[in-house]
Amino acid sequence: MGLIAGLFYAFACSIMPALARSDDRVYVEVMQNINDAIQNPVFFLSFLGALLLTAVCAWQLRGSPRVRGWVFGALVAYGLAFLFTVAVNIPLNDALMDAGDPATTADPASVREEFEDPWVAWNVVRAALCTLALGLLARALTLYGRHGRPGHQG
Repeated sequence: MGLIAGLFYAFACSIMPALARSDDRVYVEVMQNINDAIQNPVFFLSFLGALLLTAVCAWQLRGSPRVRGWVFGALVAYGLAFLFTVAVNIPLNDALMDAGDPATTADPASVREEFEDPWVAWNVVRAALCTLALGLLARALTLYGRHGRPGHQG
């Protein structure tokens, strides 16, 4: 969860503001390169792993009332971030890729205009939701460490 929250945060506070300073052709080219490069096993393991491991954790802690709500909250928060990624950011990425080579595209400014503002806004939402999920998991871990497993005396 921390890896994905950090990735979305890095985009929100540094990558996208830096790209905003670029001309339209550079902006489109760099985002196309990022969209291509991020499709790798390490990213997919982190992106899907955060969802699956949080779901497994929620299932395993279903009998622990002090902890389960925090983990379930994290699952909901990350589930929303995952949903927004699939429903909004990925289709925007695909449309950007379909625009073709920005060096030969007649109007990279219109390609950028369709992409930039919605992608940036939804990335901030994803970053906030993932950070929330990370905080909820940290709270759950703290409570779990303090109270132990259900039925555990200590």
